[in-house]
Amino acid sequence: MTTTATQPLSFEQRLDASPITPVMWLLWALSAGLIALDGFDFFIIGVALPFLQRDFNLGSTQIGAVAVAAIAGSMVGAFTLGPITDKLGRQLMLMVDVAIFVFATAGTALAWDATSLIFFRFLVGVGIGADYPISVSYITENVPSRLRGRMVIGAFTFQAVGALLGAVTGLTVIHIFQIVYPDSPLPMIQYAWRWMLGVGLILAIAVGVLRISFLLESPLYHINREEYDEASKAASTLLDEPINITPETDPPKQESRLSYSALFSWQYLRRTILASVPWFLQDIATYGIGIFTPTIIGALAFAGKESFIAREKASAMGSAFVDIFLIVGFLIAVLLIERVGRIRLQVIGFIGMAVGLLILAASNTLSLSPGTSIILVFVGFFVFNLMMNSGPNSTTFLLSGEVFPTSIRASGAGFAAAFAKAGAVIGAFTLPILQHSVGVPVLLFLLALICLFAAALTYLFRVETRERYLDSVEVK
Repeated sequence: MTTTATQPLSFEQRLDASPITPVMWLLWALSAGLIALDGFDFFIIGVALPFLQRDFNLGSTQIGAVAVAAIAGSMVGAFTLGPITDKLGRQLMLMVDVAIFVFATAGTALAWDATSLIFFRFLVGVGIGADYPISVSYITENVPSRLRGRMVIGAFTFQAVGALLGAVTGLTVIHIFQIVYPDSPLPMIQYAWRWMLGVGLILAIAVGVLRISFLLESPLYHINREEYDEASKAASTLLDEPINITPETDPPKQESRLSYSALFSWQYLRRTILASVPWFLQDIATYGIGIFTPTIIGALAFAGKESFIAREKASAMGSAFVDIFLIVGFLIAVLLIERVGRIRLQVIGFIGMAVGLLILAASNTLSLSPGTSIILVFVGFFVFNLMMNSGPNSTTFLLSGEVFPTSIRASGAGFAAAFAKAGAVIGAFTLPILQHSVGVPVLLFLLALICLFAAALTYLFRVETRERYLDSVEVK
């Protein structure tokens, strides 16, 4: 009678069989908190900018520089700090990211002129850009594969939560100043924006304190570096049971020695294209459709308001309402991601975005009554946002952290995020020019074609990662 030795379980097999432990939830919550800071900081500047414009007497060029500084910074942060995260570790770079946030948000709240404000907004963007590869790598490597999609997208949902918090913060600060200084708008113009940005500083400090209170490196990161003792300790903490990781359970892999250039090798180029190009195209459309946000806000806020303060308060209220629908889109993604799959959800989402854009085009093209036209604008905008967040805005972030091996995961996710932000720059600056040269309906039609092209590229370069171990993802 012969017996067959049982092959010891690898760390990823143990992780996949594990329930969600308290440590997993804590790591997830800390990453979600950092993502919420992203949403808050990106949004709050839009509420604060009208006050900044009057306080610093900003010209149109300076306003544009303030608006683009964070986007430019996010490109730099994602592109440079992603590869560093693969070299130095996820946990250390999360701490560096929080430190950047605290320093940069303090600088924006205390800015003394336009130049200092632009500089610190750029640094805020660096922190936001770095957070994309760091957080997605940290979460994907520390949760079971059967729940990975839901938990990553659930954390990314907090970007919209942070944006909603920014809208509520703006409303609250404006309301407080109206009560304290009912007869003069000058104190509000000079100090309200500092209060708004100061709330971001408080949030950054809170996340930093929580982050320092619990430090744990990803076991997969240690395994990839063949640091088995450290991996065993980290895995035991993560899974809440004694774990012994050895070369027998998790043998060294060829992928553990990949360099940044591997992203563009024939072996991984397909994954790089899937992670970056659809995200790039999505950001063109996303930031392009932002051109029409004022139309929605104007309808919600009753543009007939005469005073500056009344308009800004109403605009913040309208933005908060729109943000609720963004959160709904994320929640749909959380519910469907493991059932439908990443690729199918992304393709459907891009097609839905195109439908929303065509509805918006119809509102500007068809001979309709003003009331009907406004209804179509609302419907088109909400269809676009719901399909965007339930599809590409969620899945592009998720796929960027799943399709690459551990040794270049943050590098790949960082490249994808940086490439996507290049699309954001194109959407924010090129499309307004096209709007004036070709007209609104033609521009919307072009954006719809971009979304359909992104859907086709997603299908053509598809790599499905649902319920697969991170270092076992295959190209089908």
